[in-house]
Parts: sequence; C-alpha cells; structure tokens
Amino acid sequence: MIINALVTRTMQTALSILTLVLAANLAYAEDSMTWDKTFKLSDKVTHEKVSYPNRYGITLSADMYLPKNIDKSKKYPALVIGTPYGGVKEQGAGIYAQTMAERGFVTIAFDESFNGESGGEPRHISSPEIFSEDFSAGVDFLGTRPFVDRNKIGAIGICGSGGFALKAAQVDHRIKAVATASMYDMSRVIRNGWKDGMSAEERNKTLDQLGEQRWKDFENGAPLLPEGFPDKPTASIPEGLDPITSEFWEYYAMERGHHPRSHGPFTATSNMAFMNFPLLNNIADISPRPILFIIGENAHSRYFTEDAYKMAKEPKELVIVPGARHIDLYDRVDMIPFDKMQDFFTKALR
Repeated sequence: MIINALVTRTMQTALSILTLVLAANLAYAEDSMTWDKTFKLSDKVTHEKVSYPNRYGITLSADMYLPKNIDKSKKYPALVIGTPYGGVKEQGAGIYAQTMAERGFVTIAFDESFNGESGGEPRHISSPEIFSEDFSAGVDFLGTRPFVDRNKIGAIGICGSGGFALKAAQVDHRIKAVATASMYDMSRVIRNGWKDGMSAEERNKTLDQLGEQRWKDFENGAPLLPEGFPDKPTASIPEGLDPITSEFWEYYAMERGHHPRSHGPFTATSNMAFMNFPLLNNIADISPRPILFIIGENAHSRYFTEDAYKMAKEPKELVIVPGARHIDLYDRVDMIPFDKMQDFFTKALR
C-alpha cells in the first residue's frame, strides 16, 4: 500500500511537471467552433483553426482560410499574414487573410509566439528574431499542405509585422513576395525614438533602466508587463492622450477593433533586443523577389514605409492610399487596396 501510494504520488508529480512544461509551448486555443473575430465570417470561405511549431518548439496558433470552392486535389498559392504590433489574428490580420482567401489564395493569420493563442512563456514577450522566425514557421506549415504549391508562398505584414515579414524574407528564399501595410520598423523606433529623435544620452539612460529592470524581473520571477488596453471596449478616447496613442486607442480599446487577447504593450525588457537587432539592414537582399509597400496618405508611420521603399531594390512598388491613416489599413476594407494586392501576388506567385 505504501509503495503503491509512493508510486501514485510520484506519477502525479511527474504529470504535474509535464503539464507545466507543455503549457509553455501549447497554443492557448479557444473552442474551434467559436467565432471570436472582430469581423464577420464570409460565406465565400471556409475557416479552420490550426497549430504548428516554430523552430524553437513554440506552438503557434493560426486561423486558416480557404476559398469556398477549393479543389484540394489541386495546388494553390498561399499567404502567411502577421498581425499589427500588439494585435492578434482575430483583428486586422484575419481581415486580410479572409479577403485574400475570397480571391483564391490559401491563407493563414497567426498569433506571434508568447502572444494571443500561441504558446511560449512568459507571456507578452516581443522578439525581433522569434517574430521573424514565426513567418518562416508559417511557410513550413503552408508548404506541407497537399493543396498548396510550396513554390508560390508570399507574406503580408501589417504594422510591426511588416518589418518582421521583410526580415524573414531577407534570408528565407521560400517567401517569393512580400506586401506590407502601415509598416512600423520596430527596431528603428525603439532604438532611435520617434522620427529618430532619441539622443545617444537618452538611449544610454534607457538601457541603464532596462538593465536594472532585468535584475528586478529576475528577483520577482517574472518580467514587468506594462498596463495594456482595457479588458472591455471603452466608449470614448480618454482626454490628454497624444495623437498617436489616441489613434491606437480608437482601434484597440474601442468597439472598432477591441479583442480581449490583444494586450498592447510587451514586457519592458523586450526592448533591449530591438535596440540590438536591426530589422531592415539587409532588405536589399530580397531582390529580385518583389515587395509591395502600402501606406496611408495621412499615416503617422508613413516615413517608415517611404524609407524602406528607398532602401529596397527593384522590383518594388509603393502605393499611397488617399486619406488613410495608420489604423485605417488594419480594417477599412473600403480603403485597403485588395485589388492591388490580388494583382501583385497573382503576378508574383504565378
């Protein structure tokens, strides 16, 4: 009896440890039948929740959209689509994925590692290397579907994921074409400040503070996570916010784009990696694969796209959407140039 009790207790302990280990890498997926997007399901597509590992062993969660009339005995072009920085696949990335599936592409919109329904601990870490790897992991998944032509896979990055998509394509030749919308170069803005206004003294002070924070995180057993957007959507924008923060609040914190898994900020010390690892330093290497840059005429982030366009080699194209702000290219289907994107990827992936 005593031996049996010890064996049982040992097994229970082992199972508990195994459960904790697996929890760090399993996707936090909801019921696959639950529709929890910020947009309506199209009757022109079919939707499926999928998961797959990246090369770090973190399980990514994604929504796969297929054309309604797909013939799985044939092979189709495919697109892997990343979220705005701090967003989740149930928001803008899902809109892009569903719309491009309506137009004949196999698509996935994924949550980055440590965020949304994807695995990885601690939660809400941000990493330029891992987030770029997550695009390549999406290519791994799509290229092993029997109905996908692995020689016809492209990538779309929105906001911060625009930089990650470009970074992945710099070394992953399987990505045959890239489109960005409202791109943010997160490594540039974190290292150099808004419009490169951060001085060396200010940067060193920030790095000193982040170094101190790492000691605090170590002693606390968890990284500092700044307060994010509210759990429930608000009716208005709080007074006193600067114009850029107000714009993000309008999307992430109000009914327009609010989603409970979209926290917003990342762990404080994540910024150290972005100061150390530039995203677009080898953008010229993507050539001769084509890049489509899309930006709003009135986007506060416009300079990121225009500068990246100058750095990239041909073939490349810049599309400026009249009247559009940064967040309008997240969800305004009347402003997002999907016809242009369809034409671009159809030609690039033929």
